[in-house]
Amino acid sequence: MSMVDFLQLLWFFVIALLFAIFLFLGGIDFGVGIATRLVARNGDERAIYMRAIGPHWDGNEVWLITAGGAMFAAFPLWYASLFSGYYILLFLVLVGLILRGVSFEFAAHSITDSERNVWQWANFLGSVLPPFFLGMMLTSLIQGVPMDAKQNVHAGFFDVVNLLSIVGGVAVVFFSFVHGLHFLSLKLDKEDSRHMLNVSEKVYWIAYPALVVFVILAFFFTDFYQKRTWSSLFITVVILAATICGHVAATKKRGGWAFIASGVTLAGVIAFIFNGMFPRVMIAKDASKSLLYTTAVASPYTLKAMSIVLCIFLPIVLVYFSWSYYIQRKRLVYAQAPAVSAAPSQV
Repeated sequence: MSMVDFLQLLWFFVIALLFAIFLFLGGIDFGVGIATRLVARNGDERAIYMRAIGPHWDGNEVWLITAGGAMFAAFPLWYASLFSGYYILLFLVLVGLILRGVSFEFAAHSITDSERNVWQWANFLGSVLPPFFLGMMLTSLIQGVPMDAKQNVHAGFFDVVNLLSIVGGVAVVFFSFVHGLHFLSLKLDKEDSRHMLNVSEKVYWIAYPALVVFVILAFFFTDFYQKRTWSSLFITVVILAATICGHVAATKKRGGWAFIASGVTLAGVIAFIFNGMFPRVMIAKDASKSLLYTTAVASPYTLKAMSIVLCIFLPIVLVYFSWSYYIQRKRLVYAQAPAVSAAPSQV
């Protein structure tokens, strides 16, 4: 294998890794935002849930921006086809991210409870829409989309909105919700932590039939299990095993292990998609027009320069993120919620 071939493979893997990291970390934020309506009982609880991810949510979203930027630099044709073909879905993702981004500041500085409630609803909607539309996009493009000889995507409504893409969008929202519950179990006091794991234990029973439905649809709507049989089966087993481990950990009230397991499940979804696509980066309905990573790639000089930057800055970023989570590891109490909540000092 030449150096150029290695760098092409490396950057395909790096982009997959960036998306996996985003889903692992961003899933926390989305899940907590969903929990503000499905679990929280009042505005004060919603405020402290939002406080739990306050120091982290904006940094977590950077991984999505980085993944898009890396795709633009390393595989410009992939970027052009994906972003032009799924422009509307990506626009809706952006609207959702903006909505939840501003909701933190406006909710924290609201004067009245009714005003705060409006922005807490905005946070909830901004936590549901992005994972749903991202899940739709990912599970739509793996089915194959109409592409011409120049790799321009001409996706119709039912190419984007169909049974598998809707199930995929709901699955990403669902597992983000579970992941957020597990994160809250690590951030709230013992009583609320147990409550989060109790809720997680119950909703996990939805996961098993949902996974079965997803696998069946993926078998019939994609060629993953035909072209990459053993690796696709292996990743499917890993996702199922992580789901079972997360359920068991939630039952035994082991929040840390449950959090790791649900994170592996979300990252496993990205692994399943990128493994099945390889060596394609855009799957065309006409197989001869599919875009391969070897034809979508940038120049060797660009890949070398990016690899040097990656080796220098990725360890720094990882150390910073680890440090930021470490110094914010203490559990929260209601006294730490915004003053407008008038919350008691203990749950």
